[in-house]
Amino acid sequence: MSSPVQEILASVNAVILGKQHQIRLALTCLLARGHLLIEDLPGMGKTTLAEALARVLGLSYQRLQFTSDMLPADIIGVSIFNPADQEFTFRPGPVFHQMLLADEINRTTPKTQSALLEAMEEGQVTSDGLTRPLPKPFFVIATQNPMSQMGTFPLPESQLDRFLMRIQLGYPDPRAERELLTGTDRRKILTTLQPLADTDRLEAWQQQIDSVHLGEPVLDYLLRLVAHTRQSRDFPHGLSPRGLLALKRATQAWAFVDGRQYAQPEDVQAVLPSVAEHRLRGSIEDQGRVHSLTTRLLQAVDVLA
Repeated sequence: MSSPVQEILASVNAVILGKQHQIRLALTCLLARGHLLIEDLPGMGKTTLAEALARVLGLSYQRLQFTSDMLPADIIGVSIFNPADQEFTFRPGPVFHQMLLADEINRTTPKTQSALLEAMEEGQVTSDGLTRPLPKPFFVIATQNPMSQMGTFPLPESQLDRFLMRIQLGYPDPRAERELLTGTDRRKILTTLQPLADTDRLEAWQQQIDSVHLGEPVLDYLLRLVAHTRQSRDFPHGLSPRGLLALKRATQAWAFVDGRQYAQPEDVQAVLPSVAEHRLRGSIEDQGRVHSLTTRLLQAVDVLA
């Protein structure tokens, strides 16, 4: 009999075809109390993935389309003067939902992008001198178009670091694409998804993830990976302590999704590219071939010392 977590994965896989690994990474990120950045071309299923996760997890959901003329108040909310009682009333913005889809986040200016920093890090927002807590759990799934497209603003490094993971969906394989053409409309399937969890169950899972055991070999492996990024000239930016903690949480969550209460080196290897690549920021060329930095990192550091 499948576990509730596996049932959630199966439901989302029925909507997003041929992307089992990316869907598992997305669920892993959310269970690890992280935020997710999905970078890809338009029309690849990024928005559908976010909505599907919100539905099966039973979370309040709001999609916000980012544009170049958007202001921070469009995200946080605004205080409006009420003449009847001569007072200002705060009208909360889209950020006051358990899951916020920040669609095409890099189409707005850095000033507006930064409005999400406090929300993503502290789970709260400050407006008119007052700090207001956000609902729990609080997740941001942001989509980003390739920087080669017109009308985009690069995310600042401080904003990138707030995302536990960055993933790409990529094109579907031929079999999945044929099913897209001949099968039921994915949007219709999306509307039939039923909640398979709720806030209490999700918070319970997050607490269980904290207790997933990391043995000494796994801890040593994590430390050696991070140390290599700081010591090797191949890496222009080493992983920070925050990056190390992100890698640890993602490793524990990946093991939990697999139904285990202990982590192993393979869990580290499964999540490392999505956790570390956007923090290392770059690629290297070797004998005419371009390798991602995380690929080189995994090749350079042995599992056992």
